[in-house]
Amino acid sequence: MEQKIHQGRNVKRFREMLGIKQEGLAFDLGNDWNQKKISMLEQKEVIENDILDQISLALKIPVEAFQNFDEEQAVNIIAHSFDNGSIGYQKNDTCTFNPIDKIVQLYDEKIALYERLLKEKDEMMVRLEKLINR
Repeated sequence: MEQKIHQGRNVKRFREMLGIKQEGLAFDLGNDWNQKKISMLEQKEVIENDILDQISLALKIPVEAFQNFDEEQAVNIIAHSFDNGSIGYQKNDTCTFNPIDKIVQLYDEKIALYERLLKEKDEMMVRLEKLINR
C-alpha cells in the first residue's frame, strides 16, 4: 500500500520549523489570506500548484519539498541507519585546504571590512559637516 504525501501537513511542518506562525504566513501571502485560511490549507492533502508556488516563495522552500516529503519514510530511514544509542560518525582526518591560506584570507577580509567602515565613517563626517554648515 502506497502512502500518500500530505502536502498541507508538509506546509505546516516546514512553517513550524522556520518558526513562522499561521498569521505570519497569511501576511506574506497577501490580503486574500488569514490565519483561518492557512489552518484550512494545512489540512488539505493536495494543494493547488499555484498556491504551492506562492507558499514556496514566502517560505523560501522548493515546491518539491511540500510535494515529496514523507515523514514516515524519513523516520524509517533514520531508525534503520543507526544502531540503538549509536551516533553516526565518519572519520575525516585529511585537511582539504591549507590552514595558513584560510588565516590569510580571513585577515584580508577583516582589513577590507575595516577599510570599508573607515570610508563610510569619512563619508558620514563629510555629510554631517555639510549639514552643520547649512
